Amino acid sequence: MSDNGLHMQGIHKAFGGVPVLKGVDLTLRPGEIHALLGENGAGKSTLMNILGGILHADAGEISIDGKRIQMTDPRVSQQAGVRFIHQELNVVGDLMVYENIFLGAEWTDRFGFLRVEDMCRRTVELLGKMGATIQPKRLVRDLEPSYKQMVEIAKALLTDAKLIIMDEPTTSLTSYEVEKLMETMRTLRDGGVGIIYISHKLKEVLQICDRYTVLRDGQLAGSGLIRDTDEEELTRLMVGKSVGNEPRKETVRAEETFLEVSNLSSGKWFQDIQFALAKGEILGFTGLAGDGRTELFEAIFGCRPYTGEIRVKGQQHSLRHPRQALEAGIGLVPKNRKENAIIKDMSIMENLSLTALKNFQSKLLLDGKKESSAFERYRELLSIKVSDPNLPIVSLSGGNQQKVVLAKWLEADPEILIFDNPTQGIDVGAKAEIYQIITELAKKGKAIIILSSELPEIMRLCDRVMVMYQGEITGELIRQEVDEETIMLYATGVKRGKQAG
Repeated sequence: MSDNGLHMQGIHKAFGGVPVLKGVDLTLRPGEIHALLGENGAGKSTLMNILGGILHADAGEISIDGKRIQMTDPRVSQQAGVRFIHQELNVVGDLMVYENIFLGAEWTDRFGFLRVEDMCRRTVELLGKMGATIQPKRLVRDLEPSYKQMVEIAKALLTDAKLIIMDEPTTSLTSYEVEKLMETMRTLRDGGVGIIYISHKLKEVLQICDRYTVLRDGQLAGSGLIRDTDEEELTRLMVGKSVGNEPRKETVRAEETFLEVSNLSSGKWFQDIQFALAKGEILGFTGLAGDGRTELFEAIFGCRPYTGEIRVKGQQHSLRHPRQALEAGIGLVPKNRKENAIIKDMSIMENLSLTALKNFQSKLLLDGKKESSAFERYRELLSIKVSDPNLPIVSLSGGNQQKVVLAKWLEADPEILIFDNPTQGIDVGAKAEIYQIITELAKKGKAIIILSSELPEIMRLCDRVMVMYQGEITGELIRQEVDEETIMLYATGVKRGKQAG
């Protein structure tokens, strides 16, 4: 075997005596896109953090182009030509776009002055390769999540990297942006750059990758050529068994209406929205980036000003704060976990308890036994992989953080639950578990709203689907009417149907 490329051999890593990696091997050839797959907690991020110099391996060897390297810190990894695009965005909101891209690698003239215009031109070029048009002097905090992701990727593309690690890079991207990213990846591959691609979106993996490695419980579960496998086989390797994809049987809409929205508007975000949601129903909202669905349900949850009427079980509510929404029986699992769903400085258990503190009160204090009991219940129900609930929540993988967010809303027990991209960053096995939980919640009489751009998710879960375009509902479909072409016609404004009422 050639010495060129990356060779990781016999990598071991344990935390607090608990083994996370158990002798893992990984080889990446130059000019190859290699999928690194596995469930949340399988060891993917730990392995890549070792390669990136963020963590130190307990045992094993790493070599790049035949040279053995001790990855003692991120600087050593970068000097070896490794660039890491993390799943959680690492952009600085108070800096401009070009400042983020060139942070730590600024261009200066011979007098030491910044070459601002040159950096801006290069920023435009890098973003243009991915089909993104972003003003280089725009503040990053004002960007949509998909554009923040583009800035993160452009930062990695700035230097002549030998090896780029992409950890769930398409999570916040539209389908058009995903295609542009794949074009960029192919260009890099043709130029001899090796790419390790971590993703739970197996269709993307089969579309873009050359080879794959699957980890399960910290060990190698399988590897091979992408052309010799399929989605079902990869899922079996990741989970250890086949995972069904059957859609739920359509629920007959109950007569009792839980939520009614009439003539709801909020500035440029959405206009004249009206729909109804029944007890036991799962209602989907989909569309393209910028369609306004996230902003619509932020307003319904009391996070955004609006005009119009919101009724819960026939009673009109003025929802100006999330507390009022929760008191009215509405819960929201937001899509941006890092910014809106977790408190990074608090423990796993504290994050889980936060939304339903009254459930754990004992006179004036919190009952630790009740908290521990609730945590153990949800750890088993959602298969949360954690050794100690008192660890900071940021010690968990992204998917396990998402499960804690879901757990806290299950504990709060609202009658109306809104899920904004509920399986974002979650592996196929955990997706099936969460789908089952959502289905069971509907069977128990909860009213569910799913916001998602993933058509298989919409088709599998929802009784009805609302399609949005530029802040308006352009179509209402039952599951049998949902297909990619129909959704796109409504999502691009080409076709318009009746609004739901």
